[in-house]
Amino acid sequence: MKTRLIAAVILAWLPAAAGAQSPKGATYITDEQVKTVNASPGVDRQIVNVDIGKLNLAVGIIHRGRSGAPAVPAPAVTSAAPTPVAEPCGDRATVAPPAGTASGIAHEGQTETYLIVSGAGTLVTGGRIVNGRQSAPESAVTKVLNGPSCSGPIVGADVVKQVVKTGDIIIIPAGVPHGWMEIADHVDYLSVRPDPDRVLAAGYVNPLIKK
Repeated sequence: MKTRLIAAVILAWLPAAAGAQSPKGATYITDEQVKTVNASPGVDRQIVNVDIGKLNLAVGIIHRGRSGAPAVPAPAVTSAAPTPVAEPCGDRATVAPPAGTASGIAHEGQTETYLIVSGAGTLVTGGRIVNGRQSAPESAVTKVLNGPSCSGPIVGADVVKQVVKTGDIIIIPAGVPHGWMEIADHVDYLSVRPDPDRVLAAGYVNPLIKK
């Protein structure tokens, strides 16, 4: 009886133990692959999203053009589903933010680490988002890039404006608003994104480098 009970406990424990094991293989992203993705249209491009055991880890490459220049849109995604209406988020304000206020985004669950690979600009962090819009549940922002996020003007006495350049590293905790301003030419940066809630699907590989 005791032996059967021990066996039953072991069998019940095995699936959970197997799921908790960390992957044994490493993920390699070459310089050529990063440059290929960074040369594609758009701003924020995910490179990979990897299951590393206790959480997922995503890596993206982001390109910001000169402040005031028209953005280069990413290729359109065709879908028969209607475009969802963005839900409001952040603080509500009846008075519009002053001219020159930076716009940005805050991610509910993702901390980001930036490594500036080329260019320079003024990174805005802190404060709070007012009159923002929540990323739609099925949008690329929510499902591929950053998980649930709130975008809008960044205001507050604790807003920090910091000039960053090639080689700089910045850590932005989850929930902290962040955005850009005063980019003279461009700024490109790698973003490493832990995904503790596993919102993003593990195994994503950018189609441009997928073998």
